[in-house]
Amino acid sequence: MFILTGGTLGDLYGRRRIFVLGVAVFAIGTLVCAIAPSGGVLVLGRGVAGLGAALELPVALAILNLTYPDAAKRARAIAIWGGMNGLAMAIGPTVGGILADTFGWRSLFWAILPVAATTGALGMIRVPETSDPHGRGLDVPGQVFAIVTLAALCIGFIEGPKWGFATWPILACFTLFLIGLCGFLVVEHYSPSPLVPLAILRERAFSASLVDASLMTFGMYGLLFVLPLFLQAVKGEPATRAGIELLPMSATFFIVSLIAGSSANAWGPRVVISLGMTLTGTGLLILAAIGASDGYWPIAAALFPVGIGLGLITGPIATVAVANAPAARSGMSSGLVNVGRMVGATLGVALLGLMFGPRMDEAAKNAPHWMSMSFMIGAGSQFLGAVIALTWVRRDSLQTRAHHARGVSDVARPKVQRRKPSTSLASLTPRLLMEERLNAEPTPDAIAGCVRLQRQGLNTELQSPPLPAAAAA
Repeated sequence: MFILTGGTLGDLYGRRRIFVLGVAVFAIGTLVCAIAPSGGVLVLGRGVAGLGAALELPVALAILNLTYPDAAKRARAIAIWGGMNGLAMAIGPTVGGILADTFGWRSLFWAILPVAATTGALGMIRVPETSDPHGRGLDVPGQVFAIVTLAALCIGFIEGPKWGFATWPILACFTLFLIGLCGFLVVEHYSPSPLVPLAILRERAFSASLVDASLMTFGMYGLLFVLPLFLQAVKGEPATRAGIELLPMSATFFIVSLIAGSSANAWGPRVVISLGMTLTGTGLLILAAIGASDGYWPIAAALFPVGIGLGLITGPIATVAVANAPAARSGMSSGLVNVGRMVGATLGVALLGLMFGPRMDEAAKNAPHWMSMSFMIGAGSQFLGAVIALTWVRRDSLQTRAHHARGVSDVARPKVQRRKPSTSLASLTPRLLMEERLNAEPTPDAIAGCVRLQRQGLNTELQSPPLPAAAAA
């Protein structure tokens, strides 16, 4: 809910500052969870940790975008950043299960604290501070509408399966979502400093990255929810083993992510993203054909293409998003692509899980028809994402667009002020004078004028020679 806010705060007040603040808030929330005396306090701690994650996650991607201005290096760095999802998926269930079984569930939270402390320290020491507040302010109405809209959507789909989608609280959530979305669009249209400039959505590559990010997580998190349920409820496997059996996907995800940036540089993001989504959809189709009596190896064979596809998709999608937005709004663009990921994950778990979860007993007795249907819908979302990438993403979408750079520089360009000349020879050097006035190459007329001033020793007010049209523009 606060992801857009975190990215924009980083743009305005310092990306390193907000990143370190987010890590600190996440650590505080994790500590509350570790010492929680009750379930209510545990939920509160998770909420605080979630707020910290919403602050640091979009700013982390923005920092990478600005740290690596070269397109090829930026693509490789962000691909590795995306690969950390696969690493977390690989070690999280396994290490978490071992810690919980050996030392209890509180050990999961205690183990996070040293990692958070190290991350915060590295951020303070190694990350340079950047911000772009020029000509911008904090769009408070836009922030409020965005938070309310996303909160209503998430609550509606998360609680819908339990409360019932036809109940009045869930219908009220969806109504509030529609009202909030309309209000957000109106506020952003008329705001002098919008949270999300709506014109940026006309950049087809940027919009494609947002849609594909949502479709990717729709299928991925739907799989992560449905498949473990199938392994445990239908095949009767313990939770720890079910987590280990997902390793072909998570390990492949991480390994392929390390080369996804180089692949996107060589082939272009359009090919890499569409290929990745096609592979992910193919793996989901294979899973849809698996029955309750099948062994594990068909499942493993399906998880490999899913992992390869996710590894190819995650980094390039994020790179396309931040490359096709103004550098000064790196936090905003990163926040938007992460909002897309969050919305897709929420819908995937809610909708695909709804089809399989309530029919657990039926699936255990009969062929897992509803699981197959869930995976087929997830596969369809991936194939749709492949078509969108082929249609809207350009081969050069990893390159920063020139008009974005001009838009940022126009905002930040200092005003030219007239001043009296100094009598020193250095102050009348043509190049220095022109740099002070326009930061441009001197023209022959400007050089001649400065030479005349030097010879005459004028102490009157400096009158600039007329600028050519190209320089004035």
